[in-house]
Amino acid sequence: MRLEIWSDPVCPWCFIGKARLERALESRPGHPFVISWQPYLLNPDMPREGMARDDYMALKFGDAEGILNAYRPVIEAAEETGLALDLPAITHMPNTLDAQRLVHWAGLEGRQNAIVTALFRAFFQQGRDIGDLATLTEIAASTGMDRTMTERLLASEADLDLIREGARAARARGIQGVPCFILDGQYAISGAQPVSLWQEVIDDLTRGGSA
Repeated sequence: MRLEIWSDPVCPWCFIGKARLERALESRPGHPFVISWQPYLLNPDMPREGMARDDYMALKFGDAEGILNAYRPVIEAAEETGLALDLPAITHMPNTLDAQRLVHWAGLEGRQNAIVTALFRAFFQQGRDIGDLATLTEIAASTGMDRTMTERLLASEADLDLIREGARAARARGIQGVPCFILDGQYAISGAQPVSLWQEVIDDLTRGGSA
């Protein structure tokens, strides 16, 4: 069964949702899912060069109290999930068009999950700029993708329109936030759902029910 996941690699809830889903999949090795990652742009108007993280946070959440209130649930959920986030290490908020291109190309090579994981870790645990082409090339090479080919593709405009259109189509489809999981093209599950919910879904599908 297809499980399509709309996500943005700068979305902390997507990182948390991925970790929770994977914990459920590990507990149900006979799960029926064939997973693919789809592009979503949380900040479609972000300049191509990105912007300073502090400026972005101030624009989005206001003062320090607003930022703290917005991120307290993220920090708590990450800790409960067993993810160590290094948010202070993030100094730059990237445009993720190029990161999404990398996810797309990785899917053609069967390396999509590895790339998605590497992007989340690079941004949220290492504070790396995943809008930087050299950084993306390093990430691609670390997962076994061809360094020279990746570098050449990133330097071009290959598949930029594909990613932009995919992100627009997601919003037109009614996806207003991520992560968003769609099963078999029909059933939507939104948000970083708990492990237990995914276990119930898998068990129901295994018994021949519907999600």
